[in-house]
Amino acid sequence: MSHETERGVALITGASSGIGAVYADRLARRGYDLIVVARDEARLEALSDRLAKETGRSVSPLRADLTNTADLANVERLLREDEAVTMLVNNAGVGAVTPLLETDVRKVDDLIALNVAALTRLTYAAAPAFVARGRGTIVNVASIVGVSPETLNGVYGASKAYVLALSHSLQHEPAGRGLRIQAVLPGATATDFWGKTGLPYENLPESIVMSVHDMVDAALVGLDRGELVTIPSLQNGDEWDNFEAARVALSQRFGNNAPAPRYRVA
Repeated sequence: MSHETERGVALITGASSGIGAVYADRLARRGYDLIVVARDEARLEALSDRLAKETGRSVSPLRADLTNTADLANVERLLREDEAVTMLVNNAGVGAVTPLLETDVRKVDDLIALNVAALTRLTYAAAPAFVARGRGTIVNVASIVGVSPETLNGVYGASKAYVLALSHSLQHEPAGRGLRIQAVLPGATATDFWGKTGLPYENLPESIVMSVHDMVDAALVGLDRGELVTIPSLQNGDEWDNFEAARVALSQRFGNNAPAPRYRVA
């Protein structure tokens, strides 16, 4: 694929609807060309045609199932080899709301394959390439359940905690080498994500459900401000800053060659 734009090309996964589609719209209007990736080819083509007409940007649809080895490898290759790509939005994911004891383990496997394994492979393709090019941004769409796993299905919460932990690690490891990492933690958002889990967002209290446009717009403001973690629904940002400061301070006290006195054998 050939792209020419000062901003570069943003590759967005899960782009045919919901959060991914709004990211595509907003980034195109910010001057990015796009590679939009999803399984639903018809919706992807419709989105690409609309955005190309409305924004004048180059929008390339790429039909891919990221749980399919060959499809995933094709997207990895693009991230490694297309030097115009300057942003990866890791948005593709699947959710679950049922308790562990009521969840089909095969669905758990599918969730881990997409939310964890595919995201990791794409991140490992993009990060070294971005560092080599001297610039690049990875936006990892996690969830508030990454820090509140009791809220929904535990494996879903664990998958999003993984995304947050990976983002923290990448923010620390290649610091100063042109790579920016942002983790976005949406709360309940008005998308068909909920319907696919069997719990439509219309059944949730209206007071906790954010529009997808507001969520993405807020996330992009956080990106512009250089936030490492953006939680659009958290009203007091100092609360997160205090939580993070306490977490980092606590992590400095884990290294000891003797058990704590409370664990000593009598």
